[in-house]
Amino acid sequence: MHTMPMPLDGPDDELDEFRISAPREIGAMLKRLLDGNAELNLNASAGGVVTTTLWAVDAGRSTLAFCADPNDPALPALLDSDEAVVVGYLDHIKVQFDAEGLVLVRGAAASVLTCPWPSRLYRFQRRDSFRVRPLLHSTPAARLRHPEIAEMRLTLRVLDLSIGGCALFLPTTVPAVQPGVLINQVQIDLDADTRLAVDLRLHHITALNSDAHGVRLGCEFVDVGGDMLRALQRYIDHTQKRGKLLSL
Repeated sequence: MHTMPMPLDGPDDELDEFRISAPREIGAMLKRLLDGNAELNLNASAGGVVTTTLWAVDAGRSTLAFCADPNDPALPALLDSDEAVVVGYLDHIKVQFDAEGLVLVRGAAASVLTCPWPSRLYRFQRRDSFRVRPLLHSTPAARLRHPEIAEMRLTLRVLDLSIGGCALFLPTTVPAVQPGVLINQVQIDLDADTRLAVDLRLHHITALNSDAHGVRLGCEFVDVGGDMLRALQRYIDHTQKRGKLLSL
């Protein structure tokens, strides 16, 4: 499960489709996190992470309370931070929001971290579970140099992808590559509007059926920026929607 915050440094209009700002919708999402006892990571702006769950959601007072262990060694850095970014999951949805002005309140039975109600909340597709296959009429391709034969340029078909990585088809006619290798400066053309420049880490090589005449390369995107993540999210959402329409 990827618990690092998504970068939100892009233009506001690019984040509109992921943002929730209506108080009632924010409250409903927070209530789901509370009722589901969802594990949350509080990522301190000064560094360090505290893992916890929601203790209470008080809509009347517009406050939140997180369970807290006063002896947690990561707690001082969190309290010293101006704000924290909260990240958790609801099924396949990654939920993220800011927690500002966290205060530790010690009680006889339990201790909690309190903060004001967030003014906005973001929903992203969970990167390690949701993958899409490109639509049949499109031919996404990755253009790269063979990691062990620099003079060999390759154009490989994209089999599927998520916002965490992709799978490429390597024909049996191409020299093999080894798991763990870093493939630099890969250009992935998904459609006319989506072109990505990324580095890939090869994690898995999976044999396909004999008629395929090739193998599946399971790759992770390395150190991707916010613009690329948002472009991928839009492409995945669009592909998912188009796939549903075509199946009707």
